[in-house]
Amino acid sequence: MIISMFIPLVFLFFLLVIFILLVYGGPYVPTKEKVIKKMIRLSGIKKNETAVDLGSGDGRIVFRLAEKGIKTYGYEINPLLVLLSRMTIRKKGIGDKAFIYMKDFWKVNLSRFDVVYIFGINYIMGDLEKKLKKELKPGSRVVTHTFGFPSWKSERKEGKVYLYKVRGK
Repeated sequence: MIISMFIPLVFLFFLLVIFILLVYGGPYVPTKEKVIKKMIRLSGIKKNETAVDLGSGDGRIVFRLAEKGIKTYGYEINPLLVLLSRMTIRKKGIGDKAFIYMKDFWKVNLSRFDVVYIFGINYIMGDLEKKLKKELKPGSRVVTHTFGFPSWKSERKEGKVYLYKVRGK
């Protein structure tokens, strides 16, 4: 009896997730560990800085940075990935450094972050470039994987990882 009531709820939950992804999000593509290491190294992040992963997926970048003692935030709109990330944070015991929010990063003011990590998709990069240039303080760094920005010149590029620095406004 209880199981037969539970199945429709699970089905509705999955429909909601699919709807959210179709309307708001890009596909979930996990970042490989060697790419994460390259992104972190290229960013030159220090322990006293604060980082954010936009579209944090399953939280891999957030976890790696938090394990290094860096306060890191992730924004993700897929509720299943948010739940998975939060469970992993508890399991790893890094809840004082890693924070995952189910929120659309387009609606977040990013001005407090020193380093931004993105594994975006090509069609958002132009608008995202404008948002970051407007909100980030000079000296902030942005690291992207696979897709670069259309008009922002990268400081360095290693394979498909790009490093950008915010210049004075």
